[in-house]
Amino acid sequence: MKYVCRPKGHAHDCDCGKDSMSVVGDRAVIDLSLSATQPMHYTTLNCAMRKAMRQGCLSIELKGVMGQRYLASTASVPGLHVAVHGTPGNDLGAFLNGPTIEVFGNAQDMTGNTMNSGRIIVHGNAWDVTGLAARGGQILVKGDTGYRVGIHMKEFGESRPTTVIGGTAKDYLGEYVAGGTILVLGLGGGPPVGRSLGAGMHGGRIFVRGEVSPEQLGPGAALLPLNEDDEREVRRLLGDFIKAFGTEVHQDMNGYVKIAPSSSRPFSGYYDKTNV
Repeated sequence: MKYVCRPKGHAHDCDCGKDSMSVVGDRAVIDLSLSATQPMHYTTLNCAMRKAMRQGCLSIELKGVMGQRYLASTASVPGLHVAVHGTPGNDLGAFLNGPTIEVFGNAQDMTGNTMNSGRIIVHGNAWDVTGLAARGGQILVKGDTGYRVGIHMKEFGESRPTTVIGGTAKDYLGEYVAGGTILVLGLGGGPPVGRSLGAGMHGGRIFVRGEVSPEQLGPGAALLPLNEDDEREVRRLLGDFIKAFGTEVHQDMNGYVKIAPSSSRPFSGYYDKTNV
C-alpha cells in the first residue's frame, strides 16, 4: 500500500480516500463515513477530490462532511458540479474558477473567498465573511448570513460578482465594496440587515427588500431609489434564487431599497495630503 499523503504534499498515486471513494463513469461519490480515520482529515478529502477531477469526473458527491476546509478551492474543471451533504468548513470554494458547488446544509465562514467565477448554492445558512473579495461568479444562500458578508467585492470588465441572501445579514454587510451586487431578501422576517451597512463602499450596489434606516448605514453609503436598470437586475437575481431553491418571492419593486456609494473616494478626507 502506498503512503497516505501528509498535509504538506500530495502524490498523484497516493491512497488518499481510496476506502471512501467510488467512481462510475464521470461521477464520483466520496462517503466520509467509510473512512478508516474518523473524522477524515481535510487534506485527505481534498486529495481524493482532485484525483476524481483528474479522472474526468464532472459530478462529485460528498457525503457526511463535518467541517472539512478548503473544499473545491481553486477548482477550475468546466462543467463540474460538487454536491456537499453536511457542513463544509471555512473557505469552501476559495478561488473557485467555473464549477458549481451545491451545499445541502449550512456553510461555515469565508465561503467563496476570492472566487473568480462559478456558482455556490447553499440550501441553509452561510456564516461570516461569505464572498470575501469575490471577483466574479454567484453565491446564492437560502437562509441567513453572518457578519462582514461581501466585503471587498470588486468587478472588472464583464466580470461582476453577485450574492443573493434569502434571509438576513448581520453588521458590516458590503464593507469596502468596490463592485458587484448584493441582494438581501429578508424572507424569514425581522430586520433584513444590521448596522454599518456598506461602510466605506466605493463601488457596486446593495439591494434590500424591506426597511433600512439611515442610522444603519456606514460612512460612504447612501440610500437611493431603484431606477429601471436596478429593477431589471433585481428581477434577474430573483429568478436565479427562485430557480435554485423553488422559493416564491414577491417581485413588487416598491418594497426594495438601494444602497450605493455616496462617493468614489469615501475616505479621501481622512488622509494627509502633504507631498513627501
